[in-house]
Amino acid sequence: MIDNLPHLLLDRASARPDLMIGALDDQISLQLALELAAGGAADLQARNLSAEDRVAIVAENSTDYVLAWLSCLLAGVPVALVDQTYPRELLACMLDVLDPTVVISDHPAAPSFAGTRRAILISTFRTAPRLDPSHAPGTNSGRYSTASLMHPARPTPGIPQFCAQSHEYFLRLGRAVAEAMTLTDRDRSLTPLPLSQINSLGHGLVGALTAGADALLARTVAVDTFWSEAIDHGITALTLDAPLVNNLARTATPKDSAGHRVRTMFPADGAFMRRFGVVRAVSGHGSTEAAGASHLRSWSIDDDIPTDAHRHGGTGREDIEWKLTDSGEILIREAARGALFTGYFTFPGVSSTLDQNGWFHTGDHGRLDEDGGLVAVERGLDHSRG
Repeated sequence: MIDNLPHLLLDRASARPDLMIGALDDQISLQLALELAAGGAADLQARNLSAEDRVAIVAENSTDYVLAWLSCLLAGVPVALVDQTYPRELLACMLDVLDPTVVISDHPAAPSFAGTRRAILISTFRTAPRLDPSHAPGTNSGRYSTASLMHPARPTPGIPQFCAQSHEYFLRLGRAVAEAMTLTDRDRSLTPLPLSQINSLGHGLVGALTAGADALLARTVAVDTFWSEAIDHGITALTLDAPLVNNLARTATPKDSAGHRVRTMFPADGAFMRRFGVVRAVSGHGSTEAAGASHLRSWSIDDDIPTDAHRHGGTGREDIEWKLTDSGEILIREAARGALFTGYFTFPGVSSTLDQNGWFHTGDHGRLDEDGGLVAVERGLDHSRG
């Protein structure tokens, strides 16, 4: 029974031994990654870390980052994914609130923002002993226990808050994304976005793994080499964001993309799809708090795709309820436990932000389209809609 992320990953590695994961230029099999991560989990256990502690990862995209993330999952330790591009002073404040026991970083020496906390160099997870991941303590994690802590992708006034997300949150998000993007175990998915963003971790990584697809990362967003790398690595699915889509549409040509195999992407953009011949795309609306993607809508290249397609979320996932207030604010509520985030982390625990009727007030505003679906018109908190 798949009731947490380690179970999902073990199942996919067993079903498809050649499933690949990691950076484009440093791919390894998911099975090998899990064996190394089991060794990394044993190291975290030896440091007396448990489900009551927290680990923070502050690093750039890499295969080592994926191994560190997997190690925390297999250790059963909640892991916070922190944007390493934030100013060091802000990072220090964020970590003071989170108070992780350990900070995993790609800095060769303990970074200043870690303070007096123990620091682990992220490359050490590559050299961990290979152990049997099926016996790792994280395989016993509860469905609704905290798997991850993430903050909004874009800076907000004050210190960004960490959102607690359960294993169930990611399992549901992964299924929704895999279905909307029609991912299969024959796909090779790529995201160049930082793993500290819900689009990248939830849509790009967990969504692909849910389908049994290869889950690959780009270390950085390199517009000039984007299509050549996608072609060389046989990429069939993309998880991007609206600024990157627009940038690619401005700077790349159909000749640059000639021979690509991309058939599905997030977010939807009609001009991009027609320019580069991507036949299917998904638009969405959501936030780190509101299910990662509370709304997902599929488009075909032959559809009459509006210029603001990335704002169109459609009717919403079956495991959430939603409505607009008289002022147009978007409210989201769980129709199934675990669909939304658990709450904001406020030391020493997690505090719920739902109103007395269970609604999460997103602060975002929207309207209804002609079919009664959601169209986002004004952004409040962190959105996953591109």
